[in-house]
Amino acid sequence: MAKKFSELRAKMTPEALKRAESMAQTMLAEMPLNELRQARGLSQKMLAELRQVQQPSIAKIEKRTAM
Repeated sequence: MAKKFSELRAKMTPEALKRAESMAQTMLAEMPLNELRQARGLSQKMLAELRQVQQPSIAKIEKRTAM
């Protein structure tokens, strides 16, 4: 039977929790904008409204190879 992640995390040592958080932050920093947006369940239009820009601006940013 599968265990809940919260149960597994509760058994982790403070050092392991710190390492896991650090690794998660590193992965998020390296993730492309479109993947971050999709992971949050946002469309380009929704993100544009939140950032108070036009949707084509979001599309242009996502197409950039180096941000």
